[in-house]
Amino acid sequence: MSGFVSRVRVVAVLLYAVSGFGQAGVAPSPVPPARMYLNVEVTLAHGEPVTGLQQPDFSLLNNKAPQAITTFSAIDGTVAPTEVVLLIDVMNSQEITMSRERPELDKFLLARDGKMTYPTTMGVLTEKGIHIQPEPSTDGKGLKEALDRYLPSVRANHMLPGFHGGEERVELSLRALSGLVAQMRQRPGRKLLLWVSPGWPVFSGPAMYLSDRQQQELYHQIASISEMLRQARVTLYCIDPLGSSESVFQSQSYQQYLKPAAKPSQATPGELSLQVLATQSGGLVLGASGDVAGLIEKAVDDTRSFYEISFEPKPAEAPDEYHRLEVKVAKPGAVARTRWGYYAQP
Repeated sequence: MSGFVSRVRVVAVLLYAVSGFGQAGVAPSPVPPARMYLNVEVTLAHGEPVTGLQQPDFSLLNNKAPQAITTFSAIDGTVAPTEVVLLIDVMNSQEITMSRERPELDKFLLARDGKMTYPTTMGVLTEKGIHIQPEPSTDGKGLKEALDRYLPSVRANHMLPGFHGGEERVELSLRALSGLVAQMRQRPGRKLLLWVSPGWPVFSGPAMYLSDRQQQELYHQIASISEMLRQARVTLYCIDPLGSSESVFQSQSYQQYLKPAAKPSQATPGELSLQVLATQSGGLVLGASGDVAGLIEKAVDDTRSFYEISFEPKPAEAPDEYHRLEVKVAKPGAVARTRWGYYAQP
C-alpha cells in the first residue's frame, strides 16, 4: 500500500511538471474562471446521432442547479478542427492480445483506400515510454508502414510480474497520459485520444487504507488529470482488444469507481483507471466484441456531428472544488453525453 501511494505522489509531481498546473505544495495564483466549453454527443438508444437540435432543446445542470448556457453551436465534425491520436498500449498487453489486435489495426488504417477521416497520430506505449509520430497524417498506408517498422522491435508486457510490476505499470501509464495530454494541449481544436488497451492495474478495494494526507494527495491528482483533459479539449476512449474474451467481472469491475470524488475522503485509486478516466471525460469504453477496427471507427464517429455549449462558471470557494455537470435534451429517447464534471479553483 505505502509503495503505491508513494508512486501516486511521484506521478502527481510529474503531472505538475508537465502540465503547467504549478509546483507541488504551491497554491496556484488566483485567476478568474474562464468560460467553459463542453462537447455534447446526443444519440438515440442504438447510438444513432441526433441532429438538428437548437439551444432551447438543451438544459445544463451544475451541481444539480440550473446553469445558463452562454453559447451554442451545432458542429459538423468533418470541417471543424479535429485530431485523432491512436495509442497502442504494448506495456499493458500480452502477446496473444497483440497478435489479435495487429490485423485489426491494419484493417482500420487501410479502410477507405487508406484515407483517414481526420489527421491521425500513431503512438506506441512501452515500458520505455511513448514512441509517437512527430506530426499527424491522413495517409493511412503511411501510418501502417510506420507501425510495421516499429512494432516488430517491441515485445508485449515483459515487465516485473505481480504487485510490484503492476505498480510500475500504473506509474508509467499515468506519466504517459499526462505527458501526451500536455503535448495535445498545445494544438487547437478537439482531440480524441483512443487508447487501445485492456487497461492498467487497479489497486483499490475495501481493504485499502489511506491516511488523510494520502487521500488529499490522491484527490488532487484525480482533479489534476481531469482538468488536464478538459483544458486540452481531449476526450479519452478505452478500446479494449480483449473484448468478450474477458470475464464479465474483469470487463465491468471499473464501474464501481465511476462516481467522481467530490472531496478527498471519497478518493480511491480506482478513479485513476483508464476506463474511469475515459468515461468521466465524456468518452466511451468499447470492448463488447473483438472487432477492434470497428470499435475504433465507432469512437471516431463521435466527431462527425456533435454540439458545443459553453457557460460561465462561478468562482470556487476552495481548491479542487468538484462540480457535477449534466446535460439534458428535450427530445424523447435521446441521451446527451459529455464530460461528467470539472474541478474548479478559487
